[in-house]
Amino acid sequence: MEVKSRHHLRSDAIDEIREALAANLGVEVEADSFEKVDLEDADWEIVLVDGEAHVLYLDGDPFVTVQGANAYEPTDHVVTVDAGAIQFVSDGADVMRPGVVEADESIGECDLVVINEESHGKFLAVGRALTDGDDMVGAEGRVVDSIHHVGDDLFELSV
Repeated sequence: MEVKSRHHLRSDAIDEIREALAANLGVEVEADSFEKVDLEDADWEIVLVDGEAHVLYLDGDPFVTVQGANAYEPTDHVVTVDAGAIQFVSDGADVMRPGVVEADESIGECDLVVINEESHGKFLAVGRALTDGDDMVGAEGRVVDSIHHVGDDLFELSV
């Protein structure tokens, strides 16, 4: 992915990002600069926070990237997976119910979520919930559709 252009965001757009991330993920984003990045041949809408790709727009709403999740450590809309799921989730696989050890009960079907691993608390992916949070732990079935993960083009983006 190549950067086509970059421009600083207005204060109202920055406020929108801060408010959405606080409401959805329980994170406070304090930074000196917010820049929108237009990419060549990519569908991602990215915002650089102090020069790092920490925010992306999904369905028109701001959400964290994997790097952003690791920088700000969300407390809401978090799905935690066990060690056996790490490799699969890191390779872009959807999250399966047997790998889930815990899920935020406030998650609703179709909500955006962040996936972390239980051993070190590192975030591995961003996805869309296919079921409510209180129904994610169990024996079988997909529970999160992966959108962005460790090692994908967005994760490897350097600007």
